Amino acid sequence: MRASVAAALLASGAALPVAHAQTDRWPERPVRVVVPFAPGGATDIVARLIGPRMSEEFGQAFVVDNRAGAGGSIGVEIVVRANPDGHTILVGASSYSSNAALYKLSFDPLKDIAPVTLITRGIFIMTVHPSVKATNIKELIALARAKPNSISFGSSGVGGVPHLATELFKQMTGVQMLHVPFKGDGPAVPALLAGEIQLYAGGPIVVGPHIAAGKLRPLAVTSAQRSPALPDLPAVSETVPGYEGLTWFGLWVPKGTSKAIVSRLNQAVGRALKHPQVLTRLKENGMEPGYGTPEEFQTFVAGEIAKWTKVVKAGNIRVE
Repeated sequence: MRASVAAALLASGAALPVAHAQTDRWPERPVRVVVPFAPGGATDIVARLIGPRMSEEFGQAFVVDNRAGAGGSIGVEIVVRANPDGHTILVGASSYSSNAALYKLSFDPLKDIAPVTLITRGIFIMTVHPSVKATNIKELIALARAKPNSISFGSSGVGGVPHLATELFKQMTGVQMLHVPFKGDGPAVPALLAGEIQLYAGGPIVVGPHIAAGKLRPLAVTSAQRSPALPDLPAVSETVPGYEGLTWFGLWVPKGTSKAIVSRLNQAVGRALKHPQVLTRLKENGMEPGYGTPEEFQTFVAGEIAKWTKVVKAGNIRVE
């Protein structure tokens, strides 16, 4: 009995240097960066922005693998099921939290995958067609209350964060507006420009050029405070206290990945987000660094899931 216990202790003690050696050698081959959306989208841009910085730091390629489908859930599940050796990571978006509210997932989004860090936060701009007789959020609310359902708002799809951000606005103000879903920003913005819809919550890169050209009118940003990129534009929360609807991007790894690897990835992202080229590109896309600890990221995601679950239930929102 004592001999077997001693042997087990010796075996476990011998395993520790091996584990440390494996961590020290990581990454031993190219790292697969799963992006659960098609190439060219915001999540893909963020992944390809930090990927080269990671490659430079670790001496291995960080290769983006786009795995779109089911609102991003297919790509997430690939990482959930992957070997936790640090060679498969996930760069996901804010739809990660809304999907948890909308779909019956095959995995637990908080327990079955390990958080690394929030990468960036981004804003939407509440934007209206010039024909709308509102120049700020207070006037928009008054107009919508005076004529219920006279204002239609577009979204990039049912259950997406732009949709839920506007739905949250409706619920917090008690206004009634008609939702018109589109398949992405591509068809939604032309509809807004044509006056077929009156309101849209879009990212700066999507609606910014049309605002600059005077074809659309910005009312407010959806962040809790004014955006450093658009300091003259008020936040919705200045009129609707407590309102916030963000787009964001984060990094996860399979559950069971070494804490040492998680720490190295976390610190590398922090350094990447200080790179002048990265900061410039983020600003161009209306985003700012969101770096923090894995624990802070987990708390943030849990809060986002709780918030959007409440919005989905209150709005009786369903996806087909």
